[in-house]
Amino acid sequence: MCLSAGDATGAGGLQSDILTLGSMGCHPLGVMTAVCVRDTRGVEDLFALDPDAFVVQARVVLEDIPVRAFKLGMCGGVENVAAIAEILADYPDVPLVLEPALASGPSDEAEAEDMAAALAELILPQVTLLVADTHEVLRLAGALADDEDDAEAALAPEEAVGSLLDLGAEFVLLTGLGDHGPQVLNRLFGAGGVVRSDAWERLAGPFLGAGATLSAAAAGALAHGMSVPEAAREAQEFTWQALAAAFRPGMGPAMPDRLFWARERVGDET
Repeated sequence: MCLSAGDATGAGGLQSDILTLGSMGCHPLGVMTAVCVRDTRGVEDLFALDPDAFVVQARVVLEDIPVRAFKLGMCGGVENVAAIAEILADYPDVPLVLEPALASGPSDEAEAEDMAAALAELILPQVTLLVADTHEVLRLAGALADDEDDAEAALAPEEAVGSLLDLGAEFVLLTGLGDHGPQVLNRLFGAGGVVRSDAWERLAGPFLGAGATLSAAAAGALAHGMSVPEAAREAQEFTWQALAAAFRPGMGPAMPDRLFWARERVGDET
């Protein structure tokens, strides 16, 4: 089950989750938490849905269809985070992948901080795998400096990851998507430290929806019964291939082609 905001571009949000999970052979159950008004150039607005509406939808489906994994993306607001946390608490044995989607959340700084705090307090204790870049990890850990003068006081990413694991997350996949260099280094952390480290050739970007694809692919792999380290590797492979086949449908950056494998088959047949 995917709980996230609708994104009409398909770059991120619910549409991205559905494309990714369907491509991986899963049957995605999409529950919309908000409407993200955007094009490929950026987000213009975000309208959170009333939690009563999507909670009813989620619970009706969950009473009917067994779920093998949850994927949580953009929630839309603090009230929605609280409502989602109550749903997830009823399914403690089902793996949960969290994509914080903080960059696409509320534009107001105070609201953004409240959102990060709500995710850390209510969702992280239930998370099987958090997929986040350095900025998101620091923000969730409450370690982002208010200004450049405070930068030296901020936690290192590894320390921030440790604090998130202490909050209850089982694993954290710290991505290098927003870093620089010839390679993207992704590190999976668990209670004992680094579980695995994977380096990938950095593709010419920028891209929209890389993090959304990676986290949804991890949820799909977990739904297929893989362990978290196996799922992390499988999700990275899927995402790299999707980014290598990226296309640019609008005036903004390119987005992953989650059906890259289908187009390769068509090319082979012809």
